[in-house]
Amino acid sequence: MEQTMQAITYTKYGPPDVLHLTSHDKPAPKDSEVLVRVRAASVNYGDLLARNFKNVSAQEFNMPGIFYLLARLAFGFNQPKKSILGSEFSGEVESTGSGVTAFKPGDPVFGYLSDNMGAYAEYICVQENGLIAKRPAHLTHEEAASIAYGALMALPMINGAKLQAGHKVLILGASGGIGSAAVQIARHLGAHVTGVCGTERMDYVKNLGADEVIDYTREDFSRNGQTYDLILDVLGRGDFEKTKKSLTGNGRYVCASFKGKQILQMLMSARSSKKLVCQMAPGSREDFLEVVEMIQAGKIKSIVDRAFPKEQAANAHTYAESGRKQGNVVIML
Repeated sequence: MEQTMQAITYTKYGPPDVLHLTSHDKPAPKDSEVLVRVRAASVNYGDLLARNFKNVSAQEFNMPGIFYLLARLAFGFNQPKKSILGSEFSGEVESTGSGVTAFKPGDPVFGYLSDNMGAYAEYICVQENGLIAKRPAHLTHEEAASIAYGALMALPMINGAKLQAGHKVLILGASGGIGSAAVQIARHLGAHVTGVCGTERMDYVKNLGADEVIDYTREDFSRNGQTYDLILDVLGRGDFEKTKKSLTGNGRYVCASFKGKQILQMLMSARSSKKLVCQMAPGSREDFLEVVEMIQAGKIKSIVDRAFPKEQAANAHTYAESGRKQGNVVIML
């Protein structure tokens, strides 16, 4: 049996061309682990950020300075500590550890590795009780490899807002990984969803199921007289004070990314009927399994724009950063 594998690695921070194919020892699963033959891995925001982390300032980072420091410690200050990127994957079980009962060789699986990374490799080991599940039969590898992350991040924010059928929801950043999943989850719950995005991605957001789409380059939603029970700000770039009038009486403005300013506003609005909430997604197995159920029921879909072979990983990152993508970008392993 072959004992080596190929992986897309990087040994220094920088532009997409720092990515290159290298040979590695094939990992062996521990008693509680599953060895997965990876077929596809997504290119998401975390991969792009980690690849160029040395050149990202604390101000540019979408979270408070302490999180920036912790992330730099985890990923490395001057050079990467984690040489293989990739957090979402789809593939098949190659073998299992002696204690594994939920999976068997040949099972189609997909999952999310969080900031542990490593999916840009032909083989990975995943804990049986980690964020891994059998791949729904209606999904291709490309679709399965780009569906878990956004939904896993969006779900607790929507659940935390106690969204109900008939509520009106506005999503700032509706065309990104988290935003596109939020559009679909909110629609699944019966909400009336308005997505906000750029001109080029309006059709994409409509195809996700948004009832209305606003082009932020042409219209300021805070001036249209509409009110919303929930405003989800994916990148934390909106202005709570400016948009409070766009919330219903007990509306919530939820920031998936936030800085010190938003934390202060959250504290100041705690006793107000209109609240700002800074919320992080724990990425729990419980949430993951709920996401899997929604995927199996066809409530969440993944629209793949382009898939690149592993030899063109740099091109995949270049395209993902270009602003032209209409959906997810995937690397085939």
